[in-house]
This record gives sequence, C-alpha cells and structure tokens, in this order.
Amino acid sequence: MNNNYYIGVGRRKEATARVYLKEGQGQAQVRTKQGKVKKLEDYFYMEPSLHKDIFRPLKLFNKEKDYDLIVRVKGSGFHSQAEAIRLGVARALLKVSPEYKSTLKSFSMLKKTHEGKKEREHIGFKTSRRPTQFSKR
Repeated sequence: MNNNYYIGVGRRKEATARVYLKEGQGQAQVRTKQGKVKKLEDYFYMEPSLHKDIFRPLKLFNKEKDYDLIVRVKGSGFHSQAEAIRLGVARALLKVSPEYKSTLKSFSMLKKTHEGKKEREHIGFKTSRRPTQFSKR
C-alpha cells in the first residue's frame, strides 16, 4: 500500500492478521477472504470484549481516535484472530514511534500468548503424548 500506512503482522495459533494503521478518524474495518469489507464491530459481533481487546495498544496512548485500522485476517477462530490483530496493532505502533516499545512491553502487548499449534494425536496413543496403558497379561 502507500507510504502513509504503518503495517504490522500478528499471529496466534493458525490465525494471521495483517494490520494497516493510517492516520484518520478512528474507523476500523476488516477485509474478509471473499473481498467483503466489514466494520470491526460487525465482524466480532458475538463478543464485544474482543473488540475492546483489539484497541488496547491504542488506548494505552489515547490514540484510538487518531488512526484508522484496515485489517486482513484469516485462519483459526475469533479469539485467536482478535489476539493476532491486537499483536499486529502493537507492532504497527512500534513503526509509528519506537519510543512506545517500553510501554507496550511492560503491558505485555508485544508477545504471543500461545505460540504453538495443537500437537496432533499420534498412532497408538490416546492423546498427543499419552500412550495406551501397557498390560503384562
């Protein structure tokens, strides 16, 4: 996109979010896989707390009305997508001003909460790591 965008990428489990941060009126929209554009509130309609969680990095600096968000997100579920977007917003804010790093780091906005994917169940095991019970007789 243009040079007036700050781009941040966030990931959690299988979710990947590309966040474009642009100076504006504080509007937020999501571009879906099918090319549709939705408001962020409409995309996360089932749980309003997810919408609040996304804007936490901007609220730390009272910048939620200063930037527009354009988000492309795919994969996993709504909770993972929301956390991936939050991480992308925090990383985009670092590109706006590197002085924000200490504050974002102290509120643990720059680290992934659950980095890995769920491990698959292996053959002959009850779960991913628990084997079937051994019987001598």
